[in-house]
Amino acid sequence: MYKIAVLMTCHNRKEKTLLCLENLFNQKGLNSNIGCHVYLVDDGSIDGTAIAVKKKFSEITTLKGDGNLYWNRGMHKAWSEASKKNYDFYLWLNDDSFLYDFALTELVVSSESFDHKSIICGTFESAKEKGTFSYGGRYFLNNKYYPNVPNGELSTCDLINGNCVLIPDFVFQKVGNLDLTFRHAVGDIDYGLRAKKEGIVLYCTKVYVGTCEKNIKLPKWQISQTPLKERIRNLYSPLGYSPPMEYFIFEKRHFGYHIAIKHFISIHIRLLFPNWWK
Repeated sequence: MYKIAVLMTCHNRKEKTLLCLENLFNQKGLNSNIGCHVYLVDDGSIDGTAIAVKKKFSEITTLKGDGNLYWNRGMHKAWSEASKKNYDFYLWLNDDSFLYDFALTELVVSSESFDHKSIICGTFESAKEKGTFSYGGRYFLNNKYYPNVPNGELSTCDLINGNCVLIPDFVFQKVGNLDLTFRHAVGDIDYGLRAKKEGIVLYCTKVYVGTCEKNIKLPKWQISQTPLKERIRNLYSPLGYSPPMEYFIFEKRHFGYHIAIKHFISIHIRLLFPNWWK
């Protein structure tokens, strides 16, 4: 039996968190050839998420956060705790990502194809528009990144979203945990690029393994109607998607000093003149 540590973090999305866990525990093959244990970081929820989860799924390990961990540091905390025991795989799972009942088997079988030495990124579609890619992996072509839309074959990718990612212990031993430099966003993409530098190949599932609605809202710092002080505050917050110093470190690490400087400057120009961008 393969042993999987499922890593999750949550904050005030009780209903989504419960539904995500329900779908996880209803997976085909679970407890026959796949065993999993959930490590859930409740990052300061005030909507009763932790109590509701523990009441319905008493077997999972819940960890507390103070509301300042956000996605990346919450997942780091869950991974640190899980790695104290021996697991064959670590599965990142977002609580707004709802797995189809074959998802775990699909991920594990895909991993078997590469002797459990590659990262397998789950591909998600919109529940509202079936067949429409929402999250997963992306490939680089002609200076742009494009979504890896499932085509019935396992395909390599260059970037991964962290919604549902299966990481064999072999990869964890080589790459390690997520980087605490990043609070919320970018940590998943950074991890995939770090893995590639270690010779790890990234693959996307050949089919959609669940649903997740894409966040299409612009952050407040990109909206001209938002007062400038609030735009500045939002840009430098973890939820601004590209806090300048974190993003600078990320780009310098993976794309070079000049690209990092260029985008550091352009981010602030966009902050001051959001209407210049369409």
